[in-house]
Amino acid sequence: MARGAAIGKPPRVRATPRISLIVVVYESGPTLARCLACVAGQTFTDYEIILIDNASSDQVAQAAAVADPAIRLIENAENRGFAAAVNQGAEAARGRWLALLNPDAFAQPDWLARLTAAAEANPAVGCFSSRQLMADDPMRLDGLGDVMSLAGYPFRGGFGHRDPGPLEPGWVFSACGGAMLIDRELFLRLGGFDERLFCYCEDVDLGYRLRLVGQPTLLVPDAVVRHVGSASTGGRRSDFAVFHGTRNRLWVFVKNTPPVLFWLTLPLHIAATLVLFTRHATRGEIAAPVRGLAAGLRHIGVALGARREAQATRTVGSWQIARAMTWNPLDLLLRRAFVQRPS
Repeated sequence: MARGAAIGKPPRVRATPRISLIVVVYESGPTLARCLACVAGQTFTDYEIILIDNASSDQVAQAAAVADPAIRLIENAENRGFAAAVNQGAEAARGRWLALLNPDAFAQPDWLARLTAAAEANPAVGCFSSRQLMADDPMRLDGLGDVMSLAGYPFRGGFGHRDPGPLEPGWVFSACGGAMLIDRELFLRLGGFDERLFCYCEDVDLGYRLRLVGQPTLLVPDAVVRHVGSASTGGRRSDFAVFHGTRNRLWVFVKNTPPVLFWLTLPLHIAATLVLFTRHATRGEIAAPVRGLAAGLRHIGVALGARREAQATRTVGSWQIARAMTWNPLDLLLRRAFVQRPS
């Protein structure tokens, strides 16, 4: 994938860290300081911080780097999107593991320690997801990993539901990119995030590609962050978020769904799209999703080209992918969590 020019700040020389923590910043002034304060309070300390600024105007990333010389700052001349920025960070990283954290996510002090312990206990697993709580109401979930419905529609599992309390680790379809841990070599071998998506659904796309090569994602429910959500993009229902979410959901479905499963579930995907558009229409929000779907269809060649790439490396069949999805339409409608217990 192409890399844009960036202005880099020379890092402080130190021993190779175990984890490279990547935080992508875009107009993150209200939340970044708290995010980094939570990072500084981690009980696990064998990490480096890579801060990537996507041409913000608020200069908070620059101020953070001045305040903490250990931060490695990459400054982009334009907003390259979340996907491309994380890929930049992965290329620059020196750690065995990549930890991704949104600038509006506030990690509990043992967040990295819990993820690291899970990685040690599960050496065959290369990707781990966190428990996300709502920053303004920690009794409610922001998500327990990402879920893929049989209709090919992804969603944040458990979003808005009450936090269920203690849980055992389990398999989820994919990790939320706002708070996750992934093996750096595995991430790079898969090509990192798909930069064509810019932002939204790039984490689901990565998790899908992991599934296609037989790599599951493990939810670590005691690795906890509190998440504001879409603080840099105007909220989950902003025109920007809805446009990119609508376009990218279509591309992820076309790109990754194995052939047999694709033709079996295409009618379900169309039906789910109609239901979602009806909901948007009742809220008076139809313009952004229509533009997103039109852009997705107009440039469907992007998804078809990406499909050839994804399917060429696939090692599992449709049935194995379908088993990782929820078949219950109520899970999609109610955004219920879907965590599969290890056998």
